[in-house]
Amino acid sequence: MKCKIQQNGISSTIDMTPMIDIVFQLILFFLVSTTFALLPAIKLNLPLSKTASGENSKGITILMTENNDIYFNEKKVDIDSLKTELIEYDVKDIERQAFPIVIEAESEVTNGKIVNIFDIIRESGFSVINLRTATKK
Repeated sequence: MKCKIQQNGISSTIDMTPMIDIVFQLILFFLVSTTFALLPAIKLNLPLSKTASGENSKGITILMTENNDIYFNEKKVDIDSLKTELIEYDVKDIERQAFPIVIEAESEVTNGKIVNIFDIIRESGFSVINLRTATKK
């Protein structure tokens, strides 16, 4: 004969829905109230173009200012070390000839200096070169 033992315990459950609501509200509060730090950038006076088309490039960016300063991905370099930086740059799995390079030159920079940069880029094995401009409104 089997004896059944009855337990008279109190069973309690915790409703998790209000706690999840509070956590989501906290996350939203911190996302909305957080101020994002702006990274320091180099301000350029790009030449204006009516027919410029937007292109998102995740490649190399070379900046040229009117004071003959050259920046390789926001690192200041001189004309002699630019080729070294280009050769040492890791393009990962992309072929060097297909890897994009964007040149941002102020409108006061002469064509001779831009052509000199183009030659250095091509000597380094890159061939996809874009010249960034600002759009005219």
